[in-house]
Amino acid sequence: MPRIRFDSVKKSYGSVEVLPPFDLQFEDGEFTVLVGPSGCGKSTILRMLAGLEDLTEGEIWFDNTPISKLDPKDRDIAMVFQDYALYPHMNIAKNMSFALRLQKTPKATIDEKVNRVAQMLGIDHLLARKPGELSGGQRQRVAMGRALVRDASTFLFDEPLSNLDAKLRGKMRNELAEMRNTLDKNMVYVTHDQVEAMTLGDRIVVVADGLIQQEGTAEQLFTSPANKFVAGFIGSPTMNFLTAELTEAGGVLKAKGDGFLLDLPTTLKKGAESASGRQVTIGIRPSAFKVASDAPAAGSRIELFVKLSEYLGAQSVLVTMCGAEEVLIEMTSSVRVEEGSTVAFSVLPEDIMVFDESTEVRL
Repeated sequence: MPRIRFDSVKKSYGSVEVLPPFDLQFEDGEFTVLVGPSGCGKSTILRMLAGLEDLTEGEIWFDNTPISKLDPKDRDIAMVFQDYALYPHMNIAKNMSFALRLQKTPKATIDEKVNRVAQMLGIDHLLARKPGELSGGQRQRVAMGRALVRDASTFLFDEPLSNLDAKLRGKMRNELAEMRNTLDKNMVYVTHDQVEAMTLGDRIVVVADGLIQQEGTAEQLFTSPANKFVAGFIGSPTMNFLTAELTEAGGVLKAKGDGFLLDLPTTLKKGAESASGRQVTIGIRPSAFKVASDAPAAGSRIELFVKLSEYLGAQSVLVTMCGAEEVLIEMTSSVRVEEGSTVAFSVLPEDIMVFDESTEVRL
């Protein structure tokens, strides 16, 4: 498979710069996920790769071949769109084989490829139907099947699961993960859903405001976010952020805020010297909080008012208040916490992240 490389690529619409010049590389055979909020530029990156958007500056390379001037049909790319983009007057077999028929592929080859892919996706019994007779999940499978029968080197997915209900989205996510393991292809997947990104991607590229914030594995982004945006975007429930002031007592660096005084990791001492001020933002994952009576003595104590308890089955999410700021806590449902009560929790120093208040970079 070709190694895909964006070289100082920029996109503007008139005087409006959508994507400032950026560099990005997709490794051979990798499942890469572009993730970020709506309007951040991730779909524009995908459409430039597909040839549906022109580059303002820069070049896209497949190995050592520039492709920005090539027509979409000449790029050896297959794309799955968010809205399926099926032909309503054609049955499923003809929808899936449309590109092959344009290429004058022999009928026997077309039938073999369509049947093989249809069986893989579990839609072989639907080939005689038309799109209007299928459910949303079935139509999405057809759209993926149409891409797969082309046997292209690179597959592009533009938020393919966003129109599906939660249960079907989970099922299709599992099928995509299995497909990733069986196909030796380049796959580039765009989504705003961080759960999809974390469960599917070999590598995740986080995009915000047209800028690449960080790239890495799901574990790297979760445990070592580069900045406050990545920390808050990756992980569910979302990370808690509290305004604090850096202080030091007895040689221990602490974060002091409205209603809390928390010990910080010793490794932060050197990083704190580079902070633009003593005011910082601390970040704590909801799962890092433990009821103080059950927690190790090494943690810092923080008292929170429990405003709401959301039962989610095996897990519960508590909505609590720390001064005027809301704090989410994730815990097992077997631990009973009463709404309207004030509960003491404990947080270990190594579970606290600190971000520069002005630059939002993690210290």
